[in-house]
Parts: sequence; C-alpha cells; structure tokens
Amino acid sequence: MTTPSDLPDLLERVGADRMAATVSTLASDRMAGRRVGSAGAAVARDWLVDQLTALSAGVHTEEFPVRAVPQVYERPTITWGDRRGTEELVFGRQVAIHPASADTSDSHRGILGVAGGRDDPAGRWLAVPAEMSLFDAHRDIRDAVGLLVRRPVDAEGWQFTMLAAPDPGPLPVLTLDPDTHHAVLTAATANDGWLAGAAPLRRADVTGANIHARIRRPVAGGVSVLLTAHYDGVGDHPGLRLPGASDNATGVAVVLEAARVLATALPAGVGLSVALLDGEEVGALGSAHHASQLRAAGATPLVVNVDGAGRLEGAAAVEAGGPAHFLLAVLDQAGRHTGMPLMAGPVASDNRRYGGAGFAAVGIGAGMGGYHSPADSPDKVDSATLGAIARLVVATVHLAATAPVTLQS
Repeated sequence: MTTPSDLPDLLERVGADRMAATVSTLASDRMAGRRVGSAGAAVARDWLVDQLTALSAGVHTEEFPVRAVPQVYERPTITWGDRRGTEELVFGRQVAIHPASADTSDSHRGILGVAGGRDDPAGRWLAVPAEMSLFDAHRDIRDAVGLLVRRPVDAEGWQFTMLAAPDPGPLPVLTLDPDTHHAVLTAATANDGWLAGAAPLRRADVTGANIHARIRRPVAGGVSVLLTAHYDGVGDHPGLRLPGASDNATGVAVVLEAARVLATALPAGVGLSVALLDGEEVGALGSAHHASQLRAAGATPLVVNVDGAGRLEGAAAVEAGGPAHFLLAVLDQAGRHTGMPLMAGPVASDNRRYGGAGFAAVGIGAGMGGYHSPADSPDKVDSATLGAIARLVVATVHLAATAPVTLQS
C-alpha cells in the first residue's frame, strides 16, 4: 500500500515533454480541429484509445446523438463599401458567421441600414448596435438581407468560433470585429454604404463518442476517482485552422499523464477511471450522457475535470459542484503540497454536468490563449503549466486515496 510519504516520488514521474507531445498531436492538421462528428475527431479518438490501451486499461467508446452542429462549408467572400471606397473583409478576423445564422450560399448585396432604425429594413444589411441583443434585432426585419453584429477579437485579432447556439433565425448573420462594426454602423447611420456577402453555414446531425478507460477497479464502498477532459474542439473552417491546443488538448494531456503516473501507484481497492469526453463545445453533451449513465449504475466517483491548462496566470481556477467538500479539502491540500495557488473561479465545462447530477466534482482551469481561434496553437502552451496542473491532479488523487491520513507539507 502506498502512503502520503510516497507522493514526492510520484510527482517526479510527471513528464511535461510527454504532455507537450500529446498537445501537438491532438492539434495537428490531421485531426482538423476535432469538431464532434467530424473525420478529425474520429482520428483523435482512435489515437486516444491507443494511448489508454497502452496503460493496460479496459477501454471502450460510447456513442450518443448530437443534433444540428453548425459547420462553415465554404470560405465566404464579404465585401463592403461607402463613398470612400470598397474593402474585402478578412474571414476569421474582420468577419465571421454567427452560429445562429441562416444558411445562404449565394452572395446577396444590399444597402446598409441600422437595426431598429426608422428606415424601411427591406433590401438592407442591418448593422446591429452593440447594446442591442440579437433577439431584439429580429423584431423588425421585413425583407431585410441580413444582420451584422459586433464581436470581440483576441490579442492577435482573431474572432472566436462558437458551436453552441440557439436555432437559426430567418436571416444570415455575420459578425464583424469592433473596428469594422463601428465603420459599418457609422456608414449605415449616415445612409451611406452597402455590403455583399453570404453565410454558408450548414447544420448536421452527427454522432459523438466518449472514450472510457477503467484503469483500477474499486472495492465495494471504496474510493473511486474519475478523471475527465473533453477532447473535442470547434473544428477547422475552410482555409482556416483552429487547432484547439489549450482548449482542450492540454486537459487531455494532463489526464493521460496523471493516469499513467497513478496507474500502479494507488492503494489496493482504490478505483481509477478516465473519461475523455466528446461534445463539450455543443453544450457538454458527452458529460451529460455519461453522468446519467453513472447515476443509473449507482456509481459514486469523485470527479476531477481539467479544461484548459495552457498558461497559468497567478493561480488555477477551481469550481466545485455537488457534494464536493471532501474533494475540495483534498485539492486544497494538494495545492499547498505542490505549490500551486488555487482560487475559486468559473470553470464552465463538463464538471458542471457531473456536479449537477449529484456527483462530487471539481473543474480545474489554468488558462488558454486564442480561445476558439487560430491562435490556440501548441506554441502558445506553456509546458511548465502542463507539469504543474498534472502534479496537482496526481497529488489530489493520491491524497484522496490515502485519506484519512493527513500529509505534513
């Protein structure tokens, strides 16, 4: 049986280089952003099954349906102009397609107008003021061509991509970066200018697949820990790579590394399982599916979910759900032992599905750059952060397994 005194040796076994290699593989071209139901996600899934099988784990996949996943199926050409001249907008930076947009493959040209303004909306692309919601913008759209909404950009000037969205409305909806939106809205207010473009965005019903690995089987009534991370991303666009390195190849890398270290280092009778989840980017559907299965089976694992371990800035965010008092206490002790500062903060990920289903669950997040954009690439991932979060997870599981013994830090 291992004891808390064995923990320093376990922490030394964490390999940041292995995790960095995992991130690079999952963010590679052949996995194409890992959107749920895509060919790239299937390649990622097969590779991850192999990694878990190599740990001598019992591995299986569990499929579930996913409805209406949005996908840009061709690169749009968007042009606008006013009395000063004409400009073609850069897809992914100055313009993108809102996930609640209607699908329009043909380009439509219209004069500019302002949503909610006094002018007749017919034949116009309507610029939506920043303070107006998309719902309100749809109130008066009689025969309008489409809507133009403001969207922030990241530090490198990229717009972010979202898959989870309400059902599509009746019009194409384009998102403009703040500078372009301001220029277009100014022109529209002055009754000057036009825009031409399309919104080629189809929605497909697909099949997601979780990956489950049982590494150690618990004894009846014993401690059982479930390590989770989502492996899906938002997927590439035509001509635009969205690697999904920090979100969430880093979380997957941490879980795989922690499982490798812990596989032979827990007391007899302590259970350890891994769930690599699909469909997080469309509403955490994979974890919802798995949580319902666990409830039906009467299982009571302690759930540790990692989403985003790209670059630590000060402290790791921790969000607890369900009856997580013991798990939080152990996590706090692990943070003190490993030197990892922790703070209460939102981790809006799969941990909420498990916590909402009544399981003791914590979500851990340690930063991600280039959220859902081409900037989320492996070179932005800090290997020291990967190592620190993996050590935190290893320490948390090990201390939970050896409780009620307390560690003298």
